[in-house]
Amino acid sequence: MNDLLQNHRSGASGPVECLGQTFASDDARREHFLKLLAEKLLDPAFRKQDGFPKGSDAAILAMSDPPYYTACPNPWLAEFVEHYGKPYDPAVKYSREPLAIDVSVGKTDAIYKAHGYHTKVPHLAIVPSILHYTQPGDVVLDGFSGSGMTGVAAQWCGTAPSSYRHELEMTWKRQGRAAPKWGARRAVLNDLSPAATFIGANYNIPFDVDAFAKAGKQLLKAMEHDVGWMYETLHSDGETKGRIEYTVWSQLYSCPDCAGEVNFTEEALDGQSKRIKDAFPCPHCGAELTKTRLERLYTAQIDLSTGNSIQVPKRAATLIVYSIGKTRYEKKPSADDLAVIQRIDALPLPPQVPTIEIPPMHMTHERARMDYAGITHIHHFFLPRAAQAMGSLWAKAQAHLDPRIRSFLVYFVEQAIWGMSVLARYAPTHFSQVNQYLNGVYYVGSQHAECSPWYILDGKLNRLVKTFNTFNSATNVAVTTGTAARLPLADDSVDYIFTDPPFGENIYYADLNFLVEAWHGVTTDAKPEAIIDKFKNKALPEYQHLMQRCFAEYQRVLKPGRWMTVVFSNSKAAVWNAIQVALQQAGFVVAEVTALDKVQGSYRQVTSTTAVKQDLVISAYKPNGGLEDRFKKSGATPDSAWDFVQTHLRHLSVTKVKDGELEFIVERDPRRIYDRLVAWFVRHDAPVPLSSDEFLSGLRSRFPERDGMVFLPEQVTEYDKKRAQTAQAPQMELFVSDERSAIDWVADFLKARPSTYQDIHPEFIKQLGAGWKKHEARPELSALLEANFLRFDGAGEVPSQIHRYLSTNYHDLRGLEKTDPRLNARAQDRWYVPDPNKAQDLDKKREKALLKEFEIYKAFTGRKIKETRLEVLRAGFNAAWAAKDYATILGIAHKLPEETLQEDERLLTLYDMALTRTEDGA
Repeated sequence: MNDLLQNHRSGASGPVECLGQTFASDDARREHFLKLLAEKLLDPAFRKQDGFPKGSDAAILAMSDPPYYTACPNPWLAEFVEHYGKPYDPAVKYSREPLAIDVSVGKTDAIYKAHGYHTKVPHLAIVPSILHYTQPGDVVLDGFSGSGMTGVAAQWCGTAPSSYRHELEMTWKRQGRAAPKWGARRAVLNDLSPAATFIGANYNIPFDVDAFAKAGKQLLKAMEHDVGWMYETLHSDGETKGRIEYTVWSQLYSCPDCAGEVNFTEEALDGQSKRIKDAFPCPHCGAELTKTRLERLYTAQIDLSTGNSIQVPKRAATLIVYSIGKTRYEKKPSADDLAVIQRIDALPLPPQVPTIEIPPMHMTHERARMDYAGITHIHHFFLPRAAQAMGSLWAKAQAHLDPRIRSFLVYFVEQAIWGMSVLARYAPTHFSQVNQYLNGVYYVGSQHAECSPWYILDGKLNRLVKTFNTFNSATNVAVTTGTAARLPLADDSVDYIFTDPPFGENIYYADLNFLVEAWHGVTTDAKPEAIIDKFKNKALPEYQHLMQRCFAEYQRVLKPGRWMTVVFSNSKAAVWNAIQVALQQAGFVVAEVTALDKVQGSYRQVTSTTAVKQDLVISAYKPNGGLEDRFKKSGATPDSAWDFVQTHLRHLSVTKVKDGELEFIVERDPRRIYDRLVAWFVRHDAPVPLSSDEFLSGLRSRFPERDGMVFLPEQVTEYDKKRAQTAQAPQMELFVSDERSAIDWVADFLKARPSTYQDIHPEFIKQLGAGWKKHEARPELSALLEANFLRFDGAGEVPSQIHRYLSTNYHDLRGLEKTDPRLNARAQDRWYVPDPNKAQDLDKKREKALLKEFEIYKAFTGRKIKETRLEVLRAGFNAAWAAKDYATILGIAHKLPEETLQEDERLLTLYDMALTRTEDGA
């Protein structure tokens, strides 16, 4: 098999194996499956699938390389996994802890930089996760694969150089972890965008690098014959010809005072610093001008493609940068240069340049308004010379006889599309690169660098050849194009999922990919795209439900007991909660959320929604089949609740070490465990069989607790060994943002030192800072203390908690009995954390008070309740869910500000499930 793959990579002829079949050559394999795909495309039912891209049969077939890649849903995906993967066997023992990774590592690697995309997690950031969660030959899935880095990482596990292997092995050894098992994994990649899957396929499907290098050089050389004359200019000696690297085009404006024409580059660009001046004089009247005062000028033109008269921004060629040999020069355009430009303007548009109208979309009609830039059709993105060059490039790449080399030539050429469009700004101070375009947006600047194809692609060709000569890919990857909400895979067939889905309204992928996809003739069906897009009437609830459908599909195809890693890249707490709810509603259980501390270079666990200002990594697992089966038999009982806890604790990290000290493991906090328990039962449409106080009381009697964390009996020994090696107990990092976190902060404070109200108040006030939720009522410290803690009034025996603190910290009180008057006097009026038995009584009393206040919210008749207590809402929603009173949940939810509901995971979960139950007629 390895020989066959090597032959495939080197381009040698000979038999190849594919999905258990042997073909005379790779061309025979491709021809066989293309014929089958063509027959599939004739089936209307096949084309009606959600997320099926928009394009002709011919265009889809031209992009595809079946069965490894199809620019539509891949009919051979399930067969690929069945042939190369291993069926789920519940008898096979599998156990892993969550793994934190640095999602920024590897962004300078040559493979990462081989092809750009809007957002990318580098393959070197993904490799440790795949090694940790899988074995060689396992199947890894990424349903939002983008440019295909998960596939590259899966293959890198088998081809990584010895230096990388040694470094990773030493790191794991220092962390006390077993050495990774090296060897390639199989990968299944899916994305809604044909542009993305085309990039991912070419990253991961083998090709003959030497043949590509030769073809790439021939392509660029052939460009000289076609359009070389368009990029020639005379040197100052009037005889020597130079090649134009780029031409700077300036937007022309009108002075608001004298109506004189202003060339923006000539007047606003500082010739020495190459920076735009804040203000500059009008060359005609001397009035002080700024960019905001200028009025853009337009000119009427006949669109040679449509025959219509159009208004386009008035531009002037202002500067030419050219080279003779290795020396670069610059000059103002001469009369000869302008004559060449006029000659090009009169040429017909090459047929390869797409002329389709840009459909209504957020990125071109609302956020950026491309019509102001004179862009209503795809070909308007290109000035006439750039259109001629791009048309020639595309035609020559598409004309190559070898299908695999042809595909990679297109992969190579399409990287010039953005750089040769008017989106490329003249930005000479930006790391010496002049054709910079803004990421994640369509933006036409006042200065445009119209680059030659050689300026963009000469160096790119050499880098690609060098990069892919060192990355030995094999046919380990299958790529499909469609929605992640409908994957053509069997149940319980995937070993691990790594995914970086779209988060909220960060990036409008379908909009941004339209420019490149138009050249392929296959565009994204944006209807099932999981984003927040007001232009497409997709708000946060729609986004959450789309993500839930995708996560539910992930849950269906993942093997029981296996893991999923989700990279989260959004700073909004509401989006973060929507993702957590979608995950839990789909049947996953979150085991850890970590963020990289970029200052200290270490990982920290996320404790609240106020900490989502950087990239987060969510580790979640699909509960094993045994838990599900037992739940189906027993239903919602206290025993099934403790069964869940037992299973959940088994999936959590036992220890985490940071800077030589143990970290507090947030997911082992009793309240966090209860949150996961509630989400689990709500997801199963079942009442939660334990109240909060019943749960906390039962937890203490069933499981050992250390430093505020809960463990299984077999785990606590390991923890105690680590604990004995550290100087201090781990502390939970608290972000006080609502009443619950304020209670937790006071509890931590009082555990360390039982104190009087006067002692606590100054420190408590410091915690109620900028992180406090906008619509959350700020609690009075006295009310928090009365409802949640106990105060020693001076009568009777001093409580053990206070006695222990005073006798330890005050020399004159050591050894005194609990009834000693001296101790009694010092202990009076101190608040303390009650012992578990009294805490249960206090919790019941508090719950009763909260539900009483919830009745006030129910009786509220106004439009919106401006300020609420989150603890009251949680208690009321929980009680209503237990009573199947969905109407109360929905009624209160409609009275709340959106942020109140969207920024709390528990409220959002119960509201979403109540809405579902109501719609289902339950």
